[in-house]
Amino acid sequence: MNYPTIALASSSPRRRELLAQLGVNYELVKADIDETPLPGESAVEYVQRLALAKAHAGLARLTTLLPVLGADTIVVVDNDILGKPTDFAEFRQTMQRLSGRSHQVVTAVALVSPVRQLQQLVTTQVYFRPLTEAEISAYWASGEPQDKAGGYGIQGLAAKFVQRINGSYTAVVGLPLCETEQMLQQWQESL
Repeated sequence: MNYPTIALASSSPRRRELLAQLGVNYELVKADIDETPLPGESAVEYVQRLALAKAHAGLARLTTLLPVLGADTIVVVDNDILGKPTDFAEFRQTMQRLSGRSHQVVTAVALVSPVRQLQQLVTTQVYFRPLTEAEISAYWASGEPQDKAGGYGIQGLAAKFVQRINGSYTAVVGLPLCETEQMLQQWQESL
């Protein structure tokens, strides 16, 4: 399938790697947005809003007429959104909440142009085994958790904490490839 060339509104190297797996030609576009949750906003509303906002912010910066892909991934436990940890204390608290139980990873993807938009939402259940304090400290010391939603990267060292998942592995990494490919096909077929 020949996908349209797109602009990717993301600074995530993981999203770039995943998009490359589909063989999609893309150019990067900066998309700085305010990621503060709105009062009363649910986790699903939040992640969908951010994906769409990133795509529209990228669209506003383009000088060409490419569709723009924006995505956002959040980790949710007990209806709380767990962001990127700002320090070890916050990270430790997050890992203690995830230890020995399941949580949701929710990824939203938006593909937009000035006249059209498509969106997808993928929720994956992730099950962590119980973690020791030593494991939590060692993982923090690795440097990997600092820029990750929920304080971990399933594709990295934290893979050893994951007992199982129910859903899309690539969505947990940051871009659900099955759903993204379907969006690109739908976009191409309607041109």
